[in-house]
Amino acid sequence: MVAQMVEEEQANRIFRALADTTRRDIVRRTLTAEASISELAADYDMSFAAVQKHVAVLEAADLVARTPRGRERMIRGNPETIQRARDLLSQVERAWRNRIDRLDAFLAEPDQN
Repeated sequence: MVAQMVEEEQANRIFRALADTTRRDIVRRTLTAEASISELAADYDMSFAAVQKHVAVLEAADLVARTPRGRERMIRGNPETIQRARDLLSQVERAWRNRIDRLDAFLAEPDQN
């Protein structure tokens, strides 16, 4: 029960983080190559502090990791967490496909009256 609650909380953090366009873009960019927050911020029409906040949300969801390199903080995407999110979505998809299949089978039965 506790493990399931932890998994649900983690899933909520992941999907809340990915709900924002800028954060999805940061994850996409940092999955291919690590980047400093300054490099990330240069491509957005927002303040450095705002980008830092986006990175903090992604880091809390374990979608990115921040590592110090000299005076900079480098951001790298976490593909394992992306895989976890994909797995969670696959579980939901399977559940709905099963429900639809059962509904199709029910509707295909001849009328029992």
